[in-house]
This record gives sequence, C-alpha cells and structure tokens, in this order.
Amino acid sequence: MSNSQDNKLDKLSNAKVTEQSSKAVSKKQETAIEVAKTKSVKDMVLWALAMVALIASTLVNSYLPGYWQPANDIWVRLAIIIGLIVFAIVCLALTNQGRAFKTLLSDSGVELRRVTWPTKNETLKWTWLSILGTILLGTLIWVLDMLFNQVMRILIGG
Repeated sequence: MSNSQDNKLDKLSNAKVTEQSSKAVSKKQETAIEVAKTKSVKDMVLWALAMVALIASTLVNSYLPGYWQPANDIWVRLAIIIGLIVFAIVCLALTNQGRAFKTLLSDSGVELRRVTWPTKNETLKWTWLSILGTILLGTLIWVLDMLFNQVMRILIGG
C-alpha cells in the first residue's frame, strides 16, 4: 500500500513540476515579447548608430580613398567595412529587440531538440518519391507543351 501511495505522490509531484515549468516557459515567452515591444532612448540611439554604421560601410569603398590616403589599400577598406558591420551588429544586439532575438534563438534551439527526425529509410523513401514526382510532373508539362505547340502550328498555319 505504501508503494502505491509513493507512486501517487511521485506522479503528483511530477505533475506539479511540469505545470510550474510550463508556466515558467510561458512567462519567459511573454517577457521576451514584452521586451521586444519596449522602446527606450537607449534603443533609439543604438538603432541610429547601427543604421549610420551600415550606411557608412556601403560608402567606404567609394568615398573614403578620396579623403584618406591609407584607404587606397583594399585591405584597409575591407577592415573598415567589416569593423563597421560588426559595430552595427553589436549595437543591435544591445537593444531590447536584440535581447528578445537572442531569447528567440535559444527557444528555437530547445524546439529543435524536441523534433522527431525521420529515420534513414523514411528519408530515402520520401526522397525517391519526390524525385519520381518531379520527373512525372516535368514529363507532363513537356507533353502539354508539345501538344500546345502542335495546336498553335495548326491554328496559325505554320
């Protein structure tokens, strides 16, 4: 009798843990959405800096060599362009939307671990079915094209 009571208690505690973890996940998702929607002066400044850096990275190759002698070297320009792009990405990562995006990526990783991937045999089966379907559809389109060409030659008289 104590074993059945222990089993019932284990099931009850597992159910409570599962319920609490699902609530924690839903709270985390809500906060990620709320974080992405919040706007602050810091975010606006970081977005502006990122946009200026990205625009500047597109203009470096054309305009900088005329104003700065070392920029005539392609490697200097490439380093400046990469530096500006990295600076823009860092600025965007520091915004609230960037933090929400990082949360989205981590949640996506969790979801990918839950995916049931097909077996090798299932993959081979569906691949061959896709190839066969593509060949059949291509053949059907080719036959229809030839048929319509013949009909047009008859109608046009060519």
